[in-house]
Amino acid sequence: MKGGWVLEIDIRKFFDTLDHEKLREILRRRVRDGVLLRLIGKWLNAGVLEEGELSHPEAGTPQGGVISPLLANVFLHEVLDLWFERDVKPRLQGRALLVRYADDSVLLFEKEADARRVMEVLPKRLGKYGLTLHPEKTRLVEFRRPDRRPPDGGGRPGTFDLLGFTHLWARSYKHKGSWVVRRKTASDRFSRALKQISQWCRRNRHQSIGEQQHALSLKLRGHYGYFGTIGNSQAIKRFRRCVEFVWRKWLDRRSQRAHMTWDRMSKLLERYPLPEALVVRPHTPA
Repeated sequence: MKGGWVLEIDIRKFFDTLDHEKLREILRRRVRDGVLLRLIGKWLNAGVLEEGELSHPEAGTPQGGVISPLLANVFLHEVLDLWFERDVKPRLQGRALLVRYADDSVLLFEKEADARRVMEVLPKRLGKYGLTLHPEKTRLVEFRRPDRRPPDGGGRPGTFDLLGFTHLWARSYKHKGSWVVRRKTASDRFSRALKQISQWCRRNRHQSIGEQQHALSLKLRGHYGYFGTIGNSQAIKRFRRCVEFVWRKWLDRRSQRAHMTWDRMSKLLERYPLPEALVVRPHTPA
């Protein structure tokens, strides 16, 4: 399609507001095993312990629970996927595509008019299942390839976020400067990952340097494994440098006598190096 119009969807507090009864209704149509249905029901009815108080919410799925993305996929397959293929696409003038994982999804349209029509009816569709769109994070983005935009299009095409990456148009270095869709680490994911590293360093700053280096190396390799795609090398290199800053900060606070200057930190990194930022996955064309 060479780009188009992207409807970036954000469902407000999806995992907190998922309607249990509607979820059970959808599950009963897809799952015949009564034992499995009862097991899922027990999972949904399990209480939530917060600050010593036990509550039993009537909506939502366990945050961070391994079953939550699976239930989200089953639920939104009925709410979005089937609806889009069966009812929406036959009524559109141009081509369209839905990309979704759990509650993270975008809709790509060839024509702006189609995108705006779907944007109008989408809140009603979600409202039927007890869901609402986030008014600020749900937006329509012009994402046509730069050389296919009208001369008076005004500025560069927009960007959108999906699965922790910001997607944007950029020139390819390997294909004679042709336009390709690049992905870089989304700013909120970058900040969140760095905050988690900082919290870990604060809690574990009294461990031995070797233990800290081993744990941080595992965390960095995990970060590279997900975000280390072609075109995103600058972001993962910057993340590694920020981890070094954070590590030095908390080593400097191990005691009142600790003075971790950058000269000492450089020598420490020579003995306990952190893994270099490496691109481990090829770029997948969007």
